[in-house]
Amino acid sequence: MSYLKTMPVLLSGLPLIFLPVSDVAANEEDTASALDPIVVTATLGPKTVGESLSSVTVVDEEDIRRQQPKEFRELIESQPGVTVSGNGSFGKQTGVLMRGHASDATVLLVDGVRIRSATVGGPAWQFLPPQLLNRVEIVRGSRSSLYGADAVGGVVQAFTLPQEKGNHGWVEAGAGNYDSQQYGAGFTSVTEQTSVNIGGNHFRTDGAPVIAGGSDKGYDNTSGVASARHEFDNGVRAGFSFLNAEGNTEYDGGEQDFRFQTAGVNVDVPVTSNWRTSLHLADSRDELEDFSDFPGVFDTRTRSSRLENWLTSGTHEFVLGAEYLVDKVESTTTYDESSRSNEAYFGQALLNFGRTDVHLSLRSDDNEAYGTEETWGAGVGYKLDSNHRVRASAGTSFKAPSFNDLYFPGFGNPDLEPEEAISYETGIEGRYTKWFWDLAVYQSDVEDLSLPTQNQAGSVPEARLRGVELSSGWQHDGWRLKAVASVGDFEDKETERQLARRAEQTVRVDLDKQVGAWGFGTTVRAESHRYEDLFGIGRERIAGYGVWDLRASRTLAPGWRASLSVDNVLDNEYATAKRFDNVDFISAGRTAFLSVRYDFAR
Repeated sequence: MSYLKTMPVLLSGLPLIFLPVSDVAANEEDTASALDPIVVTATLGPKTVGESLSSVTVVDEEDIRRQQPKEFRELIESQPGVTVSGNGSFGKQTGVLMRGHASDATVLLVDGVRIRSATVGGPAWQFLPPQLLNRVEIVRGSRSSLYGADAVGGVVQAFTLPQEKGNHGWVEAGAGNYDSQQYGAGFTSVTEQTSVNIGGNHFRTDGAPVIAGGSDKGYDNTSGVASARHEFDNGVRAGFSFLNAEGNTEYDGGEQDFRFQTAGVNVDVPVTSNWRTSLHLADSRDELEDFSDFPGVFDTRTRSSRLENWLTSGTHEFVLGAEYLVDKVESTTTYDESSRSNEAYFGQALLNFGRTDVHLSLRSDDNEAYGTEETWGAGVGYKLDSNHRVRASAGTSFKAPSFNDLYFPGFGNPDLEPEEAISYETGIEGRYTKWFWDLAVYQSDVEDLSLPTQNQAGSVPEARLRGVELSSGWQHDGWRLKAVASVGDFEDKETERQLARRAEQTVRVDLDKQVGAWGFGTTVRAESHRYEDLFGIGRERIAGYGVWDLRASRTLAPGWRASLSVDNVLDNEYATAKRFDNVDFISAGRTAFLSVRYDFAR
């Protein structure tokens, strides 16, 4: 599916309406647009990847359907600038470290709604169901001047909303080793003015051991999505989106019941021909009940309201907005404070002067827990010719201290200051009819960088995070190739030691070929070593690893398709994190999964 066919326009991150493009466009034009897709996360509104002046990776619907991911991490691990650490496979604690920043220094949005745990500070990446996603945008680099706290490493936005016009439905069932099972179904109806989407999925598995010699640790996740949007005759657009995932995950030492939920409502009003205003109301819930030797309930509810005013003048666009957000924590642990509010005002200018684009942004956050933070961003891009563009950007960002950092009994410090960073980036790209390449060089200087692991508390007074990212893609005659590589240097400036849990070299190659009714594909990933800092033990090395995945699919009849994936074909045992006693948390071995899907349209 080409992004030219239908692409959602997002306002405040919530898709509202589809922009149809002529279905008679040449195949080469469709391919070129798929290689330079429209993205919305980088600038709050629709721009091509090249126009956004940012380092962006898009995982589209075709990628997701081909890979058959069981966990969200499978879509983003080893992408440019992204490393993932986890305490085992299948719903176990997962951290996403972008450009060397900790997992709670990257914002996660679902259809424009921000979700995270206010107690630990970061999102529960492991509970987001990839089976119900249609698209993922990964924006790397500072974005606090648009999204506020925690957008230090970047922003990841997942979309559940449909992208094709017409009435479509699907039913899918599958099974694999580790006694894994999956069932799902959904229906979508999209017209020029109205769209409705509903879907559900259930995945369960007996799981794999998370430490060598351990017992299997199971996981189940029952999830659903719903959304609707409508454009009235007067141009007013309204919509809502909803995602809920809940279940249970077992881990080394206990188990947890969880709920991961987002809901958003958006109204967009055209005031004049060059002014429109948008109001977005959102509610998200991260709920966890732990059953172990130290049981407890840790529930976060976040409510936000966001107003944006979009003004256009010729080829220039301006955004003026305000946002109000409240975090509330309910827990069996008695925190010194159980809620906090944040009031923000922001502005953005997207200026175009022929071949030159200039992006400017400014934001002020006033939080009742840690005070006022001002952030800014600036970027400039120059189009050398019809295929090549250079870009440069800089910006400031900050990560808010969590409720655990500030208020946990006997541990928290209410005077703790936010982590602050200033980041720089330069890049050059080439985009052609059938292929593209992009090269980016970046550096972030961070004060009071928080440590990303449960094994060590505290922060690094000064850290320097720098690196190089290279990505390329090619499509032709049924072939589809994506290749990326990253090299980083993430160090404590005082000790010059590599920061914990960060792999500094990564590479990923995805190659697929369609041959008639058959589809074949493979993914190869490799990451270098990393370190873990353990209380009372010191620094321990975690070896690097490589993983080889295979997949195949076949159209059985009109609408019917069978898919087989074999992950970790060579059955490698590898780890990305250690337990407090220096025992490796290991990932699952060879994993096979067979599914049958029926797609129907009317």
